[in-house]
Amino acid sequence: MKIKIYLRIIGLSILFGLQSCEDFVDIDSPNFQMVTEDVYSKEKTTIAAIQGIYNQLYVANFSTYGVSLLGAMSGDILLARTDTYLPFDRHELFSINTTDAAFNQNIWSSAYNVIYMVNRALEGLENANINGDLRNDLRGQVLFIRAFTYFYLTNFYGDVPLLLTSDYNTNATAPRNPTEEVWLQIESDLDEAALLLNKQTEYKDGERYYVNRSVVEAFRARVYLYREDWSNAESFSSKAIDRTDLYDLEANPEDVFRANSKEAIWQIAPDGVNNFVPREANHFVLLVNGTTITGNTAIADDFVNSIDHMDKRRLWVGEANTETEHAYFTGKYWFDNDGEIQQYSTAIRLAEQYLIRAEARTMQNKLAEAISDLDQIRARAGIDLIADSNPDISKQALQDTIMTARKRELFAEWGHHWLDLKRTGKVNPEFSNNPTWQDTDALYPIPGEERLKNPFLTQNDGYGN
Repeated sequence: MKIKIYLRIIGLSILFGLQSCEDFVDIDSPNFQMVTEDVYSKEKTTIAAIQGIYNQLYVANFSTYGVSLLGAMSGDILLARTDTYLPFDRHELFSINTTDAAFNQNIWSSAYNVIYMVNRALEGLENANINGDLRNDLRGQVLFIRAFTYFYLTNFYGDVPLLLTSDYNTNATAPRNPTEEVWLQIESDLDEAALLLNKQTEYKDGERYYVNRSVVEAFRARVYLYREDWSNAESFSSKAIDRTDLYDLEANPEDVFRANSKEAIWQIAPDGVNNFVPREANHFVLLVNGTTITGNTAIADDFVNSIDHMDKRRLWVGEANTETEHAYFTGKYWFDNDGEIQQYSTAIRLAEQYLIRAEARTMQNKLAEAISDLDQIRARAGIDLIADSNPDISKQALQDTIMTARKRELFAEWGHHWLDLKRTGKVNPEFSNNPTWQDTDALYPIPGEERLKNPFLTQNDGYGN
């Protein structure tokens, strides 16, 4: 008990020390020092150092609201209600000296700050004075976090610096690596993490914000999907689906996003904080203040109207009304916690695994099996099953139906729809009628502030020199 309290104190001191400066974290001159030789001289401080990385995920912009909010706007799920996010709504981003550039900078810098912390931890673990099993466990966890972070960096920016060391001189002038090299590193990190976490098949203390082997395998399924390795995408998504002792679809959609729900495979939350709400709530929820609706974004009406009124997923859509105004917002996040934790940020969940397997099976012409997977999601939503209404559906029609299911099931979560449009080659046709859309808008600009500091960083096409 004393050790657990001690670890939480260390982890929380790191967390709250970072919250005040998380908007502009600079990887080449970090404003804190988590890792020293002393930290890795004892088991309890080594564990606390790794906990600091988990806590950083809770405050980092990319892993809280950044990817989910901006990705949903880029995918036209969310619309801007104020000028603050309008450039993301219109696909008119700039690399420097604008509000959207600051948001873009926050995603980039906070992601690289997590990578910096992981690299320091990996270096510290090399000679840590701890037993071998614990070393393997902790190394596997942080390798997963690095892979997870690079997944979003390369999907949002394309070619990015592949930093595998904490050395300042190396990182300060690192050029961008080709996207393929980044993908290969993601796969390598996940493969090693799975091997190292071979004995970690349950959740520490029952909390689903810790990484275990199942978390790695589920995310590996997503990576295989993006890489169009259909056989492995099917195989790895099946691993989570088959863990019926750990995972199941929540019967009630309102329970899906609760802390440690049985559908959650991996969630993000700070250890030891007894009263908090996910930071997404501050950016997705609309509030009615007298005759005014306050909030920067709203769910697009046409998206909400595309969801059948009998679909139980309408419970994930909130409404804000005044006498003169009406707007929809994301009901997947909420403020009310009744003094106790009710919700964590859900990063990977079982429903996605069914949809991954359905798509992978479709691409392998296993249509009956794919229909069965898709119908698991439709059954929970309370809508007609494909097996009953259209059992002879064509392969192309089934593909389209799965993409629609992903959009409705995973909206406002981790940029899924935006990334789906890009990975399936549908992003340009989707926005072809948008007068401000250009093909180069599929990638965000490399932040101008980063390029001022590092002259070796090139810019994505469409954003000038």
